Amino acid sequence: MTAGADPESGGVADRGRVQSVDRALRLLRAVSDASPEGATLSELAAVCGLNKATAWRLLGSLADRGMVDRDPSNQRFLIGFDLLRMASSAGYDGLVRRSQPILDRVCAATGETTDVAVVRPGGVAFVAEAVPPTVLAVSWLGREIPMHASSAGRAVLAWLPEGEARARLHAPLDAYTPVTVHDVDALVAEFAQVRKDGYAACAGEMEPTLNGVSAPVFRPGDQRPYAVMNIWGPTQRVPVSRFDELGGIAAEAARELSAELARPHP
Repeated sequence: MTAGADPESGGVADRGRVQSVDRALRLLRAVSDASPEGATLSELAAVCGLNKATAWRLLGSLADRGMVDRDPSNQRFLIGFDLLRMASSAGYDGLVRRSQPILDRVCAATGETTDVAVVRPGGVAFVAEAVPPTVLAVSWLGREIPMHASSAGRAVLAWLPEGEARARLHAPLDAYTPVTVHDVDALVAEFAQVRKDGYAACAGEMEPTLNGVSAPVFRPGDQRPYAVMNIWGPTQRVPVSRFDELGGIAAEAARELSAELARPHP
């Protein structure tokens, strides 16, 4: 196939570029530039000057490789976690860079594992972490966990409009342990208290021996959680009696990270 061949079949574009690759990269950029809620197929096709069939085919390939995600609750496309993970490992992700000093300081002050997680269509995924040197803990980096069974997920859901929160709680919800709250109405009923406290807590609902607290992180001008600050550990180190103390620390760290994200960086 020669330069200028049919772009719909993945031909080679002018100046030696492969048009299908070029168009896929333009779609990735458009998804990245979209609002935090993502963008629809029609919006992305229009921005990139593609027909919807071509955009759908390319987005499907990108989704298969983890480069984009499609939120089943609203059919919007977001940057995929595999791409986010690659950016983080390469040191380009601003959230990871700006959060790591805060994580290190909170970890040292509390003696517990501290993470930052980002909001994904199916849950929350951990992208940055600080672990005390005296604690043997399994790293959760790169792991995506469900919203309903984690303090991180609840810290997101509590600050969303109720209708959207319910849409993200895809019933039936799995019960990972005997104490997992998996009733949607019961979960929604907790959110007013979570907002009042400024943090969410979870005791043994994802893993029976792990407890945690989490607080939302916001980007400038956005009232929807962009990320979550988490402090967690085994039940003997993070008992329910420490939730108020650690929850307050998580909330303060989340506010600091939100302010850091608002500052211009070179």
